[in-house]
Amino acid sequence: MVGNNRELISWILPYLPMGAELEYRDQQALLQYMDIDGDGIQEIFGVYHLNRQPYLFVLKQYFGQFRYYYPLPSEVEQEAIQALSTSRELRSVYLFPVVRKEIGGNKWGYMDAKGNWVLPANYDHAEDFQENGLAIVGLMDKSGVINPRGYFIVQPKYDTINPFSEGRAVVNDAQGFKVINENGKEITEKAYSIIVGEYKEGRLRAVEIDANGEYLYGYLNKRGKEVIPLIYKTASDFEKGKAIVETKEGRFQLIDLTGKVLQSYPYAYVANYGQGLLAFKNSTDGKLGYIDEQGKIVVEPKFSYADSFIEGLAIVSLSENNRENFGVIDRQGHFVIKPNYNQILYLNEGRFAIGKEFDPKQPCMRSFYALADSDGHILTGFHFTVMTKFEEGLASVTDDQHTYFIDKHGKRKEHLPMVSGSGWLSFEKTLIKGHIDDHLFYFNQMGELLWKQAAILPLNNQYSVVEYKYKPNKDYLVYFPQIEGMENPESVNRTLKEMAGVKPVPAHTQLESNYTGNYEITYYKKNLLVIKIAGYDYPFCAAHGMPVEKYAHINLKTGSMYQLKNLFKPGSPFVKAISDLILDQIKSNNQYSSYLFPDEYHGIKADQPFFISEAGLNIYFQPYEIAAFAAGFPTFTIPFDDLEEIINRNSEFWKSFH
Repeated sequence: MVGNNRELISWILPYLPMGAELEYRDQQALLQYMDIDGDGIQEIFGVYHLNRQPYLFVLKQYFGQFRYYYPLPSEVEQEAIQALSTSRELRSVYLFPVVRKEIGGNKWGYMDAKGNWVLPANYDHAEDFQENGLAIVGLMDKSGVINPRGYFIVQPKYDTINPFSEGRAVVNDAQGFKVINENGKEITEKAYSIIVGEYKEGRLRAVEIDANGEYLYGYLNKRGKEVIPLIYKTASDFEKGKAIVETKEGRFQLIDLTGKVLQSYPYAYVANYGQGLLAFKNSTDGKLGYIDEQGKIVVEPKFSYADSFIEGLAIVSLSENNRENFGVIDRQGHFVIKPNYNQILYLNEGRFAIGKEFDPKQPCMRSFYALADSDGHILTGFHFTVMTKFEEGLASVTDDQHTYFIDKHGKRKEHLPMVSGSGWLSFEKTLIKGHIDDHLFYFNQMGELLWKQAAILPLNNQYSVVEYKYKPNKDYLVYFPQIEGMENPESVNRTLKEMAGVKPVPAHTQLESNYTGNYEITYYKKNLLVIKIAGYDYPFCAAHGMPVEKYAHINLKTGSMYQLKNLFKPGSPFVKAISDLILDQIKSNNQYSSYLFPDEYHGIKADQPFFISEAGLNIYFQPYEIAAFAAGFPTFTIPFDDLEEIINRNSEFWKSFH
């Protein structure tokens, strides 16, 4: 129900005495929204000043309404004071996630608002610090939670951790889905098959799968208890204390936060509750319209798509000749934005992104967007490929060449950054954060560049790997490596460019696919440098794209680039030896049977893709070659000791890393 700092302020102001002023730190009100009395319901508390005197206030929810917590127990008062003291300390230094390339992959740490590293690059991934002063980080394929000092509040033991919402976070491990509080304690009594979304209005959707494979939905409260039993075929989030559920018998109902049935509907489909209206169908394959909470038809069914009402408007679509035409209607069903667009997105604050396809003959290719208001006025041309939601009158947009902020009239804010490339900008505490062309940037409030990802990775005092960007077309982006410090690097660097996909690409032509490429330094020992070249080619009209993975094995001293055969004695049967070892692994490990195609493995080729690591020789296969697409690149690791009889220990390849 309550989200960021600005939302908290809007809730609190009506409760403050006349003339009172909230205490601020770094342009943010010193407020907390957390459960301090242990009843599973969060309180809002903070400090206001009146006649130069500070006063603690605590607001508690009573039946969905906030009231002053009175009388305030001393233990609750101490909890509030301690939390606010910690908040004062934490907010004195804001931290921001930053990333850099290292040997073995990207590593994440945190910097302060001046661009100085504060927490070292120890993490495999790192997310923003949330309002509660906690951040989710990754380490060794697991996720944990840290505080601004870098101490683990939750050890990295979960497969995933979702962002905190209403003081709770959904986690997942081998047992299933659970809920933790801000101290890292698991508050659910058991693991669930699935937990959907996040807490809203003190309720969270949980799912169990029964013996017949059917999904049964219910709701957990803030204590992790099943407050509404898991008995429904479908269930929505709560909105203003109400949610739509579907019973096992296929009947749709409107329920309250206790599970009490407020209304049952005799329709084949009911969903998307918003502002007292619900989308409905008379038959399963029928059109969509809108009913009120009592089930009375308000807008006759004629739509192929019908979203929830927000601020008195809803996005709908009319289907014609297998083509969707999106528009926006008011509560009477009248179009305020005519159904002339292939996509419409609500951007908050009374603004919409309306989309037209680049090629009407191929609507799946891509859309270009314009800005429209809630009266249907089109405020800009169809210039944008990316538009973010408005926040305090500003939104980030990307055109063919740049990313920048616009106001609600579609005008660029000149004093804020304009960055070459595609992506988005956002205000993050005291800085402006940018994700541009798959890279991270930070700017200060004046729009000046404060930090960007380093382009140079020193290997030692002599050798470095330097990153270069190649973007000849808005849909073709490659970061490729070049080596500095070698005596004659031209041949090696030319090959690396070719492997990475640097090639002639038309600049102003609409491509049929989007291609992104990058690289990783996976191994460096003695004179051997191993670089992984990765890419993803996504045809616009395809169900999914195709990943690309190549490895370059480079002798930095001689400039040699090695193939698999260079590792073995001349004339040795390395193809058969490796093929047999992989077959033994497949037969002895049941995990392979879960995703390998039966009888599709027929051994390796002489030029089989491979890479060297500390673990040994790694042989990999392309997607679909011996396994389903979801298996990625099936990889088999063979220790060098298992190949001892055929490895050429006098070869240049072997000696390059021994």
